[in-house]
Amino acid sequence: MGINWKELADNAKSRSDIYGLMSTVFREEPSGGLIKEMRSSRLSEIFTDLGVELGERFYTNPESKVVEELAIEYTRLFIGPGPHISAHESIFCEMDGDTGGLWGVKTVEVKKFIETTGLDYGKEFTGLPDHISVELEFMQKLAEWETDMWLQQDRKRAEHCLTVQRKFLEQHLFCWVNQFCDAVMNEAEIPFYRAMAELSKQYMEFERQSIAIDTAA
Repeated sequence: MGINWKELADNAKSRSDIYGLMSTVFREEPSGGLIKEMRSSRLSEIFTDLGVELGERFYTNPESKVVEELAIEYTRLFIGPGPHISAHESIFCEMDGDTGGLWGVKTVEVKKFIETTGLDYGKEFTGLPDHISVELEFMQKLAEWETDMWLQQDRKRAEHCLTVQRKFLEQHLFCWVNQFCDAVMNEAEIPFYRAMAELSKQYMEFERQSIAIDTAA
């Protein structure tokens, strides 16, 4: 049986889209545009299929009210000024005596890994490379590359993209995202971030099982 290039490209594109959504959700306070997109029939059906409950108010309250509520919740969860969840790998991982602090060993590792692939940060980027949104966006970009390679019927380079993704997941995201998501689910006061953390955790498990499977010949 020959290779179904379109199916492989579509699968990679779907993965890229999911990583992009998760990255956007955890990057900053949601915009009105993001809320509108997440309320769309396409995404709401996907959330229903996945058992993701964003809460009745997310769909029934005015868009401006939802944006305001989520901005307050995002700030409380991830920014402070009170106790909050630091969305950085180096905070959750201890390595070589590094007990968990910003710009830790893991931060440097992620920075080097990303730069080795040839990707770079936007000029406006002022955060740390091991922020959850950056690591998820990196996976989004890698899956985009993979999509392009399948569309070009370049199996060798597509499989190289998958190899890089596996390595990054195993060395980084798999090591800490579950802990991060558990912290969010424990601290969230409204359904939205609890549901998105649960989705992210479930998706990491899906990736753990599926991306390890070699492409069929």
